[in-house]
Amino acid sequence: MTKTDEALLEAFAGEAQANRKYSSFALQAEKEGFSQAARLFRAAAEAEAVHAGNHLRALQAIKGTKENLREAIAGETHEFKEMYPEMIEAARAEGAKAAEKSLSYANAVEKYHAQLYHNMLEGLETIKERYPYYVCPICGMTVEKEAPETCPVCGVKGSMFRIIE
Repeated sequence: MTKTDEALLEAFAGEAQANRKYSSFALQAEKEGFSQAARLFRAAAEAEAVHAGNHLRALQAIKGTKENLREAIAGETHEFKEMYPEMIEAARAEGAKAAEKSLSYANAVEKYHAQLYHNMLEGLETIKERYPYYVCPICGMTVEKEAPETCPVCGVKGSMFRIIE
């Protein structure tokens, strides 16, 4: 890997993190009644997403859909099999309950994501139906077609799920 590739990967990671951080900051500003600050955070988050996408394109890291699905499956599988279990154990050992809960939710949901990507890859050429996905606002559980009565990961009511079309 070249120094330029390393720089682009580091820049991508930073921009992606800033995007998510600023999006979370916007939600907090809205909760506190600071709508203009929330707008600024959302605008900056969008700009950071543009930067991240530009870096991925410069790295030629966006491939065809089938290859992208395979990469997504590998990434999600790595997370739930290797990455998160170690993190959960460390949080448990340190008595960091909030971290353990957050990491455990993510770990459980990554298994579902891997399966959703796998199913999409298997049916990519034949799936003609269009349907929404639903995402739990507490744990990130992602389901297709309709929200469950309750989230199988965190137990929140299905009516709380956000629709993604």
